[in-house]
Amino acid sequence: MPTLPHRPTARYRARRLAAAVAGLLTAAAVPLVGVPATAAEGVTTTDGCLQSVPDPGTTAPVDICFTIFRPAGATTDRPVPMVLHSHGWGGSRTTDPAAFAYLTDAGFGVLSFDQRGFGESGGRAHIENPDVEGKDVQEVVDLVAAQPWVQQQRPGDPVLGAIGGSYGGGYQFVGALSEIRDRGATRFDALVPEITWWSLTESLFPQGVPRTEWATALTAAALPTDALPPRVVQGFAEAAATGNVPTHLHEFLDRNGPEWHVRQGRRLDVPVLFGQGATDNLFPLDQGLDNFSRLLTDKARSRSIFVGYNGGHTLPAVLPGGTNLDIPLATTDACSPTLGSPTFADLGLRFLQQNLQGERTGLTGFGRYHLTTAAGDRCVSVPAVSPTTDVELGEVVSTVGVGAPVAYPVAQGPLTIAGSPTLDARLTTIGLDNRAFLGLSVGTSPLDARVVQNNMLPIRENGIAIDKPRRGVELPSVAVDVPAGQTLFLTVAPISDMSVGFGSRVVGAMRMKDVVLHLPVRG
Repeated sequence: MPTLPHRPTARYRARRLAAAVAGLLTAAAVPLVGVPATAAEGVTTTDGCLQSVPDPGTTAPVDICFTIFRPAGATTDRPVPMVLHSHGWGGSRTTDPAAFAYLTDAGFGVLSFDQRGFGESGGRAHIENPDVEGKDVQEVVDLVAAQPWVQQQRPGDPVLGAIGGSYGGGYQFVGALSEIRDRGATRFDALVPEITWWSLTESLFPQGVPRTEWATALTAAALPTDALPPRVVQGFAEAAATGNVPTHLHEFLDRNGPEWHVRQGRRLDVPVLFGQGATDNLFPLDQGLDNFSRLLTDKARSRSIFVGYNGGHTLPAVLPGGTNLDIPLATTDACSPTLGSPTFADLGLRFLQQNLQGERTGLTGFGRYHLTTAAGDRCVSVPAVSPTTDVELGEVVSTVGVGAPVAYPVAQGPLTIAGSPTLDARLTTIGLDNRAFLGLSVGTSPLDARVVQNNMLPIRENGIAIDKPRRGVELPSVAVDVPAGQTLFLTVAPISDMSVGFGSRVVGAMRMKDVVLHLPVRG
C-alpha cells in the first residue's frame, strides 16, 4: 500500500484555503457527535491513495486518498468489522487516531478518505454523482475488502458500516445506491448518516427559489480552487445573482441524491440510524424524513431509527425571526438520551455494535421518528409524521416583493406539533413571478411570534392566477410544544433571509382563500 508524502502540495494548500473560505458552510454544519476523543493505544495508522475513474470528459485516473486505522489485536485470525468515514463539504479526511478512539477501542477498523476534489484527492467534486463519487466509494470498499484483517461475509464483501455528516452522509447513500445499481446489492451493512439530503435540488432550490446564503457559500468554497467544474460554479453564481436556477445546474444536481435512485426503482435494504437537524436550513428536517419514509424498504425501516435534533447547517433566522434567534447555533438533542445514549455518537456506536458485531446493546425505538422539540427539552416519538388534524383559516393575504411578515392565528396552546404540515388554498396572484414564504410560528401575539426552528418554504406562482387550487403545499417539518397562553400561527412573509433577494420579481399581491392547514398534532 503506497504511503503518502506529508509535504503539503500547492493544490492541497489551495484546497485548505477553500475550506477556510467555506467557513460559513462548514462551521455551521456540525453533526451532534459529542463523544470525547481519547488516545487510541495500539492503533496502526496507514496513509495511501487508490486510483478511481477519470473525471467526466477526461482520461486520467483520479487519486482518492485515505487513512486507515487498524485497531490493536486485528489480525487475519481475528478479523474486525470496518467503518468508513468522510468529511463535510470543503473539508478533508481525519488523520488523528484519537478522533476514532471510541470506534477502535470497541474493536472496529476505520478508514477515513478525502472525497474527490478535496484534501489530497484529485479530480473535481461532482457532488455525489453515482457515476463519479459512486465509483470512488466502490473502489474504497474494494480496498477494505482486500485487507486480510477485515472481517468478511464472503470474498470481496467486508462487514462494513459508515459514518459522517452532511457531504459525509451523502457519500454513504451514493456508495450504497450505486452498488445496488451496478452490482444488484450493496456491501454496506449499516449506515449512520447525519444532516444530509434526500434531493439536492429540493434542498438548494425549493420550488426553484434559491436558498441564497447556502448557494453563495457553496460558490465561495469553490472559488479558490478547481474543486467544482467551472460550469457548475457559473451555475451557482447565476442562481445566486438572478434567483432562478439554470437548466444545466438542475440537470447536474438531479441525479446526486437518494430521490433520483428511488425514481429509478431502487431502495435501500440495510438498517440506517438517521440524525437530522430540525433547525437545519440547508438540508431541513423534511429531507431526513423523506429518506426514512421513502428510501428504505419496509424491512430496513423496521430495523432503523430516526433522530431529529436542533442542529446541523444552522444559520440564524432574522427576518422573519426564528425560535432559535437568541442561540442560532444551538445543538440540543433530547432524543438520544431518551433512547439510552448520552449523545448521538454513542447511539451510533451502539447501532454499529448491534448490526456489525452482533452485540445486544439494548437499543429500542426502531421504525419510529424521534424528534427533539424546538425548546430542546423534550423528545416526541411518533410512528408517522403525516398530518392528523385540519384547521380552516379562511383568507390569507400577503404582499409580495416588499412588506412585513404577517402571522395568522391557527390554534391556542397547549398542543404539540410533530411532523410535516401542508396547506390547501385557492390562490390569486397579480404579478409575473409571485413568491411568498410560509412557516409555522409560536408566540403570545402576531407581534412576537417566531418561526419554529428557523425554517420557511416558498409558495411560488408564475403569472396571473385567479382562485387557482393549490393542494398539498409543503410547510417546513417541525417539532414544537405550544404552551398554554401561547398561540400557533401561520407566518406569511414576502421575503426570507434564507432566500434573501429572491422574493417576487415585481411588487404585487398574493391572496389565498379557503385556506386549510393540515397539521400533525400529537397527543
